[in-house]
Amino acid sequence: MQRTPFYQFHYDHSAKFVNFVGWEMPMLYRSIHEEHRHVRACGGVFDISHMGRIKVGGLHARRLLERILTRRISDMPVMRCRYSLICNEQGGTLDDVVVYRFEDHWLVVCNALNRYKVLDHIQSTAGTWQVKIEDLTESTAMVAVQGPEVMRLIGSFSTEVPALKRYAFCTKNLLILKMTISRTGYTGEDGVEVIMGAAMASTAIKLLFRRQDDGTDNLLTPAGLGARDTLRMEAGMPLYGHELDEATDPVSAGLDFAISLDKDTYKNGEPFIGQNALNRIVTDGPKRRLCGLRLDGKRTARQHMPVRHGDKTVGHVTSGCVSPTLGYPIAMAYIQNEAAEVGTCLNIEIGNNPVDTQVVALPFYTKS
Repeated sequence: MQRTPFYQFHYDHSAKFVNFVGWEMPMLYRSIHEEHRHVRACGGVFDISHMGRIKVGGLHARRLLERILTRRISDMPVMRCRYSLICNEQGGTLDDVVVYRFEDHWLVVCNALNRYKVLDHIQSTAGTWQVKIEDLTESTAMVAVQGPEVMRLIGSFSTEVPALKRYAFCTKNLLILKMTISRTGYTGEDGVEVIMGAAMASTAIKLLFRRQDDGTDNLLTPAGLGARDTLRMEAGMPLYGHELDEATDPVSAGLDFAISLDKDTYKNGEPFIGQNALNRIVTDGPKRRLCGLRLDGKRTARQHMPVRHGDKTVGHVTSGCVSPTLGYPIAMAYIQNEAAEVGTCLNIEIGNNPVDTQVVALPFYTKS
C-alpha cells in the first residue's frame, strides 16, 4: 500500500488505518463521532493527499479541458477554482473534480479511486493537441482544514487567506513552505484545502498543530476518513462510488449547476463529452432523483438497501449513517420521481425488517 507524506503524523497520533483504494489512510484517531463534532464546533485537519492532482498545461490545455469537463472554464479568472464533472458519452459520471486555474496551467483534483482513469481519459482525449500532462499526486501532499474556528486561526499568520472568497485560492511562501491554499472543502464548514510539496508535509503539519501565542493548545484536531464521510453526508455532498458512478448521470444527482449545456455555442466552442446525452436527460427529465431520508429509530441504512413505497421498490440507498450533529439516522438514496417529493413516507429494508423513513430536503445540515 502507498503511504501519504503525513503517515508518521498519523502513526504518532494513534490512528486506526484502513486500506483505501491502495492507500494506507487513517479511518479515525479516537472516534468518528468525536472527531465529527470537533470539526463542527472548532476545526479539524484531514489528510487528503491520496486524491489525484493532475497538472495540464500547453497551447491546447484550455481546449482539452473544455472538451472533458461538463462545466465551462474559459471564463474562469486566474486564481479561482471550479467544481465540475467528467462524463462518458452516455452521460454517466467518470468523476467529479475541482479545477484550479493558474496563470500558465490548470490543476485537476480528482478522487483517489479514479486517478488513473482520469489521467488516461485526459491523455487519450488530448490526441495530437499540444498539451503537457503531469501527475503531481506523489510529489505533493494535500490537507483539508475545516471548521468554524479555522479562519481565525489562519488569520494569526496570514491576512490574505481569510480574505479569500469561496472557491478562490492563493499561493503562499511561509518560511520554506510554498503552498497553494484554496477556500474549498467537503464538510459543510468554512475552511481551506492546502497543497504543498511532499517534502514539506512534516513541517506544515507541525505549524498547523503548534501551540497558540498565549500558550493554549490548538483548537484543531486530526480527523480521519470516517468523520469526513459523516460530515459530507450531513452536508448532502455526493461521494464517487456511492452517489456517483459511470452509470449515473449528474442531472439525477442534482448537480445541474456544474453542467454548461451551451458550451458548443459559447465563443465558437464545441460540445463536451456526454453533452448530447445530458441534453436529452434534461429535456426528457430524469427518471429518478437523489433524495435525503430521515429514518425512524436507531438503525442505520447501508448502500444498496432497497427503498419501498408500499409494496413497490422505488429506489436504493447510496449512503447512510447516524448523524452526529442531528442525533438520528440519515441516508441518501436515488428515488423514482413519483415517490421523491419531500414529506413522502417510505420504508427501507434493513435486514428482514422494514424501517419507516421520510423524504427530506438536502442538505441535512447547513452552517448557521
